[in-house]
Amino acid sequence: MVIVLDNIRSLFNVGSIFRTADAVGAEKIYLCGITPTPEDRFGRIRPQLAKVSLGAEKTVEWDASASSARATLKLLDKLKKEGFNIFAVEQDKKSIPYYKLRPFDLAQGKNKNKNVFIFGNEVDGISKNVLKKADKILEIPMRGAMVRQAHHPRCSHRGKESLNVSVSAGIVMFGIKYRS
Repeated sequence: MVIVLDNIRSLFNVGSIFRTADAVGAEKIYLCGITPTPEDRFGRIRPQLAKVSLGAEKTVEWDASASSARATLKLLDKLKKEGFNIFAVEQDKKSIPYYKLRPFDLAQGKNKNKNVFIFGNEVDGISKNVLKKADKILEIPMRGAMVRQAHHPRCSHRGKESLNVSVSAGIVMFGIKYRS
């Protein structure tokens, strides 16, 4: 299992995803776009990330070479050429519930770990260009109580549209790991 984090802003979310990736035995995390790395530009460990990851940034291999949108698309093309299945986790017209992913959709046999899961920006999600590279788009179905919008306190017709990206990553990574 390979994880791609595309333009995630929060050090805490990245640290949490590192910790979960370590727990499921993920092979590698690609930190794309503005996603912060475990180390700052001077090579010092970022304390906010390390506090949440509990050392997983040292045990899970990571790569931050795809620092632009174009580089992210090239990375996905490279992974696809290497035989990886590309799965984006995003709410989209074409998305299916992650738990309806069929076993034969996942890389099988000696290619068992050749699955890439992309998680996107906390506000904007995964860009349309990145979504086009995905073999399938997966979502976590949302249900629950409606919440009030901050700027319209009497309006209760809109609910939360998604979970925190690190929570979503945990649900999908564990759900897929123990399904295949």
